[in-house]
Amino acid sequence: MVKIIDVKHLTKAYGTHLNQTKVLDNLSFSVDKGEFVGIMGPSGAGKTTLMNILSSISLPTMGSVYIGGQDITRLKEKELSDFRRKKIGFIFQDFNLLDTLTTKDNILLPLAIDKLPIEEMENRVKRVAELLGISYLMDRYPDELSVGQKQRVAAGRAMVVQPEVIFADEPTGSLDSKSAAELLRYLAELNLHQETTILMVTHDPFTASYCNRILFIKDGVFFAEVVRRGSRKEFFEQVIDMQATIGGGGRTNAF
Repeated sequence: MVKIIDVKHLTKAYGTHLNQTKVLDNLSFSVDKGEFVGIMGPSGAGKTTLMNILSSISLPTMGSVYIGGQDITRLKEKELSDFRRKKIGFIFQDFNLLDTLTTKDNILLPLAIDKLPIEEMENRVKRVAELLGISYLMDRYPDELSVGQKQRVAAGRAMVVQPEVIFADEPTGSLDSKSAAELLRYLAELNLHQETTILMVTHDPFTASYCNRILFIKDGVFFAEVVRRGSRKEFFEQVIDMQATIGGGGRTNAF
């Protein structure tokens, strides 16, 4: 398999040398192209810090992050901005949709910035809308959408650039169980049929059960790994057991 993400000796520390707190401590792991990987751990484990570094929002104190063979921690701001826009998709809990734009225009926005041909933009939006089941929402504004619909629009905006990696930070945190299950099914289909690599932070075992592999971190270090080998329900139970071992989380949702 081809490594799409390769994290080497990642450390993030705050404070001075004499009074230093390490949020991430010499963390190393890799993700293969086409994987759907979850990151879990108790509160304060370093999940959000790790996601921020992997998605190029912040820099590590030490270590490197390779995405598609390129060390993003060494890129200059202009290079990093281009890389973010063309190679990475983001799905966050708070959607970040623009209220003055329709669903279609919210999804189109990253393509318009890159000044792609209109026909190419239209085709991409159509494909994404069909995949996410939101074609009938194209002319609506965010305040006319349900929470679940907003999150699918946000997912469409992430997918439309055809990124190498999609980063999802608690994407179901604001959703009811039905909307969460719908979004996760769409992400799983995207991962399966288009081989899009997805890295998702979650605290919820039900959400995590849609992944192929879960990396557990605790106190900023790698704690354990759970790989899906059977049914999703069996994987869900494995995740529950590991959460009990590591000390954190619970059955927010259940089958």
